[in-house]
Amino acid sequence: MLDQVVQTESNLLTVHNPVGYPPKITGKAPAPRPDTLSGKTVFLVDCRFDDSIDLLKQVEAWFAEHMPGVTTQLVSLASTYKNDDPELWKRIKAAGGLAILGVGHCSTCAPAVTTHAITLETEYGVPTVALHTDKFTRVVASTARAKGLPQVPFVFVPQPVMGKTPIELRAYVDGADCVTGVPVMQMVIEGLTQPREASAGDIAYGETPRFVEPATEAQLHETFRATWWSDQLPVILPTIERVEEMLAATSRKPNEVVGQMQPTLNRGRWSYTVEKVAVNAVMAGAKPEYFPVILAIASAGVSARGSTSSSASPMVVVNGPVRHEIGMNCGIGAMGPYNHANATIGRAYGFLSQNGQGGSVPGDTFMGSIGNGYTYNNLTFAENEERSPWDPLHVQKGFKAEDSTASIFYGCRSTTFNLGLREKYWREHVRDMLLGTDALTPPVLVLDPITAQQFVDRGGFAKKRELIEWLAQTATMPAGRYWDLQLIQNYVYPRATFGEEPLASKLNVPEDREIEIWEADDIHVVVTGGETNGYWQMMGAHHRATVSIDEWR
Repeated sequence: MLDQVVQTESNLLTVHNPVGYPPKITGKAPAPRPDTLSGKTVFLVDCRFDDSIDLLKQVEAWFAEHMPGVTTQLVSLASTYKNDDPELWKRIKAAGGLAILGVGHCSTCAPAVTTHAITLETEYGVPTVALHTDKFTRVVASTARAKGLPQVPFVFVPQPVMGKTPIELRAYVDGADCVTGVPVMQMVIEGLTQPREASAGDIAYGETPRFVEPATEAQLHETFRATWWSDQLPVILPTIERVEEMLAATSRKPNEVVGQMQPTLNRGRWSYTVEKVAVNAVMAGAKPEYFPVILAIASAGVSARGSTSSSASPMVVVNGPVRHEIGMNCGIGAMGPYNHANATIGRAYGFLSQNGQGGSVPGDTFMGSIGNGYTYNNLTFAENEERSPWDPLHVQKGFKAEDSTASIFYGCRSTTFNLGLREKYWREHVRDMLLGTDALTPPVLVLDPITAQQFVDRGGFAKKRELIEWLAQTATMPAGRYWDLQLIQNYVYPRATFGEEPLASKLNVPEDREIEIWEADDIHVVVTGGETNGYWQMMGAHHRATVSIDEWR
């Protein structure tokens, strides 16, 4: 018996590598530097996120005190940090200026600030230094590499910037860089004046092999765990035979590119083929008959492993005949465990996302501060079309009832729930729930059929659109309170101040007057559940895509 055990352990397995294919990166050249800042104009560019401008004001004060021969101009981006600002870049170049950008202090603004710095350097010839906080050193380095200029100068101050007093922020400026230990302003000045070498040719990530080095089953399980290819739970090893069986469930060729993903904007879009999707589907324990659903989700290009520090999660709603063909759950416990299709399709989506985009590693390509338990199966379930009083979600999105689709939502950070609708104060109760959803992210009502019918009986909403419009009109708050929310300041206020409608018109509303928080077109309603009671939830989530499953059969 002992000999048999030893022999079994010595057998080596060949399994597929689940990782996607990296983008091609072309090395770039930085801007030439002046020998001195004396007589120069330095633009302090506020990225408009979480009190960034307050830190830049302290940098401005430092220059006034220590280098009065330098002219500084404090400016802000024309929109949120996510958007390029070519008019500002042209203005800085025309002035013969240099730039200090900041502050990169979240999982999405740090890559954005890095990208803006590289844009100024390589497209406008403006010497630039980017200010970041110390939590994002690896994020910044990987973004700069993906953008072809890893040697762009960075300076790191402590986290957080948000909510700090001027005295505390001045201490950051007068203190040492968190990475090098060199004084912050010395790092800034050297970054603007010392020459930087150009990147040499293409910058390679390295090839993605088709197979993993042969090893024992136990060794392979440890490899998949240690390399962050899994969710740290056991996986089904993607042997050649298992992957071939999965591939047989679609008419698409194994080497066809399905889509691209990245952890967040500016990090570099990796691609993945039908075969790579199959590998990750096997790992999740999915059956071959589920594969067209997984391919459809993959084709949307929405990562389930976004790097966002706000710890977002996706939600996938499946509609059409495929629900019953593969035995998905839209009844009792639809959003919970116990259904193989729901669980493994959602898990496959997660595996594909982290591997297809080149990784999801805490502190590097994943920066969710508190994390999100929803990401274990990415809230994957089917809509209970048969028990809904309204048209199903995919019909609202322009598909036919007989089509099979997957709809991807993203957010799911805020969740409120309730039981049914009371006769007298149900409107007020719903309004309370709406205000319990973060104002940046529109609500998705996930209703048990009992509650859906109550919205018809109590509210007279014979059509889903009527309910959605009522929700938009009901979700209001005083304008002053709305504009004071940190998320609104970060993501909405910049767009409004530069004229984007209908946001700009809300800026002129008196502080005590109620304004609508969301547009009706951004609110959604989904019906699922087994009618054991009228419980329902409100999820804060953006609709990202509704894609055909039939195209991937």
